[in-house]
Amino acid sequence: MVLWHTIDSPGVIPPPSSDEDQIKRVKKLMDNGNAGAFHQLAGYYARGINGMPQDHQKSNELLIKAGELGYSEAYHHLGHSYDNGYGVEVDIEKAKYYYELAAMNGSIKARHNLGCTEGAAGDEQRAYKHCILAARAGYESSLDAVEQGFMHGDVTKDEYEDTLHAYQKSVDEMKSDERDKAAAVVVVQAD
Repeated sequence: MVLWHTIDSPGVIPPPSSDEDQIKRVKKLMDNGNAGAFHQLAGYYARGINGMPQDHQKSNELLIKAGELGYSEAYHHLGHSYDNGYGVEVDIEKAKYYYELAAMNGSIKARHNLGCTEGAAGDEQRAYKHCILAARAGYESSLDAVEQGFMHGDVTKDEYEDTLHAYQKSVDEMKSDERDKAAAVVVVQAD
């Protein structure tokens, strides 16, 4: 979701006047090689919004381009497509491949999903290693998985405590008044 400012001040882009205007803006950015724009249009196709038909195959093509241009979340979404059969046959190995690419490029969600994929394949040790990394980066679902691993004896007390401290530090570092204000705006707009 793109949040458009409604403040009438210099340098603020007015909101698009229509779906066509929005698509025109995104395609102009794509013409300039903007990876985020490829990812955004892929999302429109995946959900069938902003005047685009739902087309997972087209979405996946755009995600590949966004990933090639350096947008790590695009590879995460490709992994999700292969995990769930969106526009492609379910292929856990390809899902894992794209999750790995995304994780290597900084996607915390992909790191978590890679842990889930490893766990489903029976490699609990690798699964918890991925979840520990994602939790230390501030991903709450991974922290929950690490806690479960600790409760079941798969994660040591020291690993759990170190992960918990790193998680809290990461969350604290991400806190700011600006983020809180932005979150409040998103919640109000979603209601």
